Amino acid sequence: MRVHSKKKLLSLLAATMVLGVGLVGCSGAGNDGNADSTAKTENVYKEKYNPEVTISTVWGVDPALKFKNGESIENNVATKWAKEKFGINVKSLWSVTDTNGAFATKLRLAMSSGQEMPDVVVLGTENEQLAQDMIDSGMFAEVGPLFDKYASDSWKQAMSQDTNVWNQYSRDGKKMGIPVLDFAYNHDYVLWVRQDWLDKLGMKAPETMDDLEKVMDAFKNKNPDGLAPDKVTPLSIGFKTSMNTWMGDPSWIFGAYGTLPQQWNKGANGSLEYGSVQPGMKPGLQKLSEWLKKGYIPQEAALWDENKTAEPTVAGTAGMIPGPYWMSGWPLQDTVKNAPSAVWKPIKIPAGPDNKAMRHGTQYTNGVVLINKQMQHPEAFFTYQNYLFDHYANAKPDGDLSNGLFKGYDYDLDANGKLMSIDKIPGGYVNSIRYLLVRDGARIPDAQMKALLSLADGAEPKTRLEKDVMVNYGKDTPAAAKVLMEQKDISMKDQFTGPTTPTMKAKKDYLDKIESQTFNEIIYGKQPISAFDTFVQTWKAAGGEQITNEVNEWYKSVEK
Repeated sequence: MRVHSKKKLLSLLAATMVLGVGLVGCSGAGNDGNADSTAKTENVYKEKYNPEVTISTVWGVDPALKFKNGESIENNVATKWAKEKFGINVKSLWSVTDTNGAFATKLRLAMSSGQEMPDVVVLGTENEQLAQDMIDSGMFAEVGPLFDKYASDSWKQAMSQDTNVWNQYSRDGKKMGIPVLDFAYNHDYVLWVRQDWLDKLGMKAPETMDDLEKVMDAFKNKNPDGLAPDKVTPLSIGFKTSMNTWMGDPSWIFGAYGTLPQQWNKGANGSLEYGSVQPGMKPGLQKLSEWLKKGYIPQEAALWDENKTAEPTVAGTAGMIPGPYWMSGWPLQDTVKNAPSAVWKPIKIPAGPDNKAMRHGTQYTNGVVLINKQMQHPEAFFTYQNYLFDHYANAKPDGDLSNGLFKGYDYDLDANGKLMSIDKIPGGYVNSIRYLLVRDGARIPDAQMKALLSLADGAEPKTRLEKDVMVNYGKDTPAAAKVLMEQKDISMKDQFTGPTTPTMKAKKDYLDKIESQTFNEIIYGKQPISAFDTFVQTWKAAGGEQITNEVNEWYKSVEK
């Protein structure tokens, strides 16, 4: 979020955007490697291990991750820190640049060929199916007792903010994976609008879908910067990747008519229903088709992913874009390079005909930690992670991680001891959090929003997160967070957080394909709106109805 370039943003985001993954294993001198981890009693939990403990790891390295001082993923400031601080040697067995799913491919090959597997596996949500398959492989231990025994109070309290995070990694009531926590509301969004265009046109920010159409028409056909209509993108959205993602997606448009696509929502009867087959999709698809014909949305919207939707905003040719509260940093702060008078402001999501508004909500997890049954001393992993929760996620103003992880890498101080902007760090900024064993280090879900709202109310920055926001985020970020929270009641999380169901494994790829194809053809006028009804019938008959039954069987089991 605190970024000054596209690559820095992508390296810092977690949900939406998970980029680095790792696998780790732990062994101590003299261990035979065959005993069950939950039965071990020797070499119990310590703050520092002597003799040292070795944690082996395998990395999927983000291609955008930078190194300095001659370091590598195998040997860097974080591995030296672990050795000196905890007596833990972080040993890399292998690493691969994670492009086009290379990490998952290599890991699956290692599993199928019987290669040595690490003791601890950390996977992001982009590898969710792989995580489920690894849990079902029988190689990994129940982690609930380990977490109860070794996790610090800070970590346990963070996890308790939403106990549903355990659901998808549980089997028959047993917790088989430790969720990697994310910040609450991190990928919820507001609507960002060119306030300077509104001011020049004498218009107010749109509050309804009807208002929105009037604003889009004025931005395109009466552009205050004098841009020709064919050069203007009134609303920058795209749905190549998904209709329900972290930036530039149209899910909130369907929310105005009572549903959110590509997620499971709670219906009027209390059961879960798949949003993409609900009646509210029809007026939403019709609206997108109308807007496409009028040039209100990009003609190539079906080919635009999240990052592509940012391009016209930076170019100064877009009037609005839906996205997270932190977008005033990246990409919107770069608009002034091409349109010096540009002013972006966050506004609420417009309401539909019945004053209805919905947006997709952010889950509190963005990955999972799996612990191999053969791991000799899992307590060492908890020593490492507990420290991050106690001293980084919950950093005290005078603590050793009160400004960041590693001085000269992800933060630095000026001559007066004040935190400096990351683009001024000597030798360049490095997102060293990606050097750690667990992605994003440690996050307490509500901590980020608390910091933002405190600053929005005029408080002086004291905590690490507050200081970070003031120095590295866009100046409108706290205000945008406040706008976001004024509509927190419209935030709807995907209610299905369980493991992949049997019919999902067999049918979901096909169902997703016909959904995307049908929606695109309706939006682009190749099919009439009645094609939606045909799609719903096909979806149900081809496995969707059975998936719905399986999802609700799971839902009943966790709601008891």
